[in-house]
Amino acid sequence: MFENIEYGRRLDPQSVRPSSTFDMDKLKSTIKQFVRDWSVEGQAERDSCYKPIIQEIKRLFPSDQSDVSKVSVLVPGAGLGRLAWEIARLGYICQGNEWSFFMLFSSNFVLNCEQVNSLILYPWIHQFSNNKKSSDQTRPIRFPDVNPQNLPQNTDFSMVAGDFVEIYSDSSWDCVATCFFIDTAHNVIEYVETIWKILKPGGVWINLPLLYHFENMANELSVELSYDDIRKAIVKFGFQIEKEKESVQTTYTENDRSMLRYVYDCVFFVARK
Repeated sequence: MFENIEYGRRLDPQSVRPSSTFDMDKLKSTIKQFVRDWSVEGQAERDSCYKPIIQEIKRLFPSDQSDVSKVSVLVPGAGLGRLAWEIARLGYICQGNEWSFFMLFSSNFVLNCEQVNSLILYPWIHQFSNNKKSSDQTRPIRFPDVNPQNLPQNTDFSMVAGDFVEIYSDSSWDCVATCFFIDTAHNVIEYVETIWKILKPGGVWINLPLLYHFENMANELSVELSYDDIRKAIVKFGFQIEKEKESVQTTYTENDRSMLRYVYDCVFFVARK
């Protein structure tokens, strides 16, 4: 329905175009996202990325001092929705936002699952190098590790499709939580401006980390500033940096049995409008 193709007719297999390299790479990446967000094997990675954000939300909006059911949290770049789901599970109003069709289809699928570890993927089957054992490449991963339907009664949890800077404009959010998100901007200053605009006065922005998704990609123009420059821009918009921590180490969709591992040295900060 998104490809302007009529699927009701029988097509000649020879007339069907093969998937592009880009689409295949996105598909492989999305499969690994199931491991990161919805498997036991992804727990350590979630703890290093999501846990600091969730802890800050709980510290800033404690359930014993405020009605968390009235605290609104936006998670742009929600991916397969686990961070947003975890925040909603704590009773907060939480909305995930995503623009990638790959992520939207996959998150819709997994968030509507009802049985724990009922599905199997083979996320490393395409990884032919840096394997200690052949069985590491072919090992299965079960998901989801929890029942996504197990949310408190009257939970206000939603997922919205669309470009973050285009669909949000009102200053209606108590908190914006970004995890591996601001790197997806062609112009990171535009993201900072949008976050400033949509936060309520006194609202907080919690972020981890700083990367650049489009760096060195052909035909993808993007503004890639150092953290120091972005920090200055954040302050210039009017944010007050309340908490800042460098060298927060984490991985992203890592194969924990691979002989090649990438570790990100992240910046974590909390800024208030």
